[in-house]
Parts: sequence; structure tokens; C-alpha cells
Amino acid sequence: MVNIVAIAFFYLIGVAAFLIINELIYRRMGMQGEFTRKFAHFATALATLPFPYIFPSHWYVLVLASVFGLFLFATWRSRHLGSIHSINRKSWGSYLLPLSIYLTFLVSDLAENKFLYILPMLILAVCDPLAAILGMNIKKMNGQIRIFGKSLQKTWVGSGAFFVLSFLISIIALYLHLNVLDLKTFWLAFAVATAGTLAELVSWRGVDNLTIPFSVVLVLLLFL
Repeated sequence: MVNIVAIAFFYLIGVAAFLIINELIYRRMGMQGEFTRKFAHFATALATLPFPYIFPSHWYVLVLASVFGLFLFATWRSRHLGSIHSINRKSWGSYLLPLSIYLTFLVSDLAENKFLYILPMLILAVCDPLAAILGMNIKKMNGQIRIFGKSLQKTWVGSGAFFVLSFLISIIALYLHLNVLDLKTFWLAFAVATAGTLAELVSWRGVDNLTIPFSVVLVLLLFL
């Protein structure tokens, strides 16, 4: 119990130290808030991957997620932490990320299946920020995706990158989890990538931080 509380405390210290460094990079190097925000998304989500092996109960994760969420809200209200909040669009993504981490962990904990946390969070950590950065910066052979004449505020390059990355990550993760590389591995990876890409495609204002892992969890619950 004492060791777990200590680990949780060090996680909070580690996240705080990272956010300070990220803020210094934002201020000293003049990087755009979108980039430092995506980097923070990548690093913090990736850092939570060991959670199922560290915390025996979802209550620990609830406390960590709550503290992190309150910290983000406080820095937004006080107009600090520009590396996270200085973006030219409305987004709830920062606040939904800790909620997503907790809820995904809760499902994994209740189902007693660590993989239900690891793969969704891995896809959220890696595919979402990389796809966004590629979509924003690659202009050639790229454009807004439109359905029935309405722009989804997503790009072909970004969504394509998300699908390819999530498909490759899913194949590797499923192989390591199932210890077999067969037809099921490929079609399940394809289903995960498709569900995650569609969830990202139709989400707006950072809601994809919830819809991406939830869609992946749903596919795994149904077909794994």
C-alpha cells in the first residue's frame, strides 16, 4: 500500500516536471502551442501504459486523473501553461484525457484484462498526435475530408496516417498478446484501426480523447 502511494506520488512529480520542461521549451524556443500540446499528449498518455501492472485498483488512477484534471483546469483559469492551452481553437481534449485514462483503466480493471487498457491507450498516445501533426503540416496531396458537402475538419493525410499507424501498432500488440500471427490477428487489427479512425474522424473539440479508446475497447470486448 505504502509503495503504491509512493509510486503514485512520483508519477505526479514526474508529470509536473515534464510539464514544466515542456513549458520552458514553449517559451524559450517559441514553439507553437499545438506542437507542445501534442507532445504533452503523447508523453503523458504513453507514461500511463504501465498502470495496469502498478495499480491494483482503479481508485488510485481516479485520484491521479482527478489531480491532473484539476491542475489543468486551474492553469487554464489562471492563464498559465501556454504550452497546453495556447491554441487557436476550442478544445476539451486536455480535460478529457485524464477522464479517458481513468475510464479505460476502469473497464480494463473490471474485465480483469490489462490489454483492454494498453492497446487503446497506446493508439491514443501515438496515433492521435502524430496524425494531427502530419495532417497540419503536409500540404501536398492533402485536403479537408468532406461528407455530404460538410467539412469534418480532418485531413486525408491525417486520417490516413492514423489508420496505418493504428493498424501496425495493433498487429504488433495483438501478436505479443496472443502469441500468434494468423488471419484473426490481421482482421482484428484492421477492425481496431477502422474503429479508431472513424471515431477520430467524427469527433471534434478534443472529444476524440474519449471516442478513440472507447471504440478500440468496444472492438476488443466484442472480438478478442
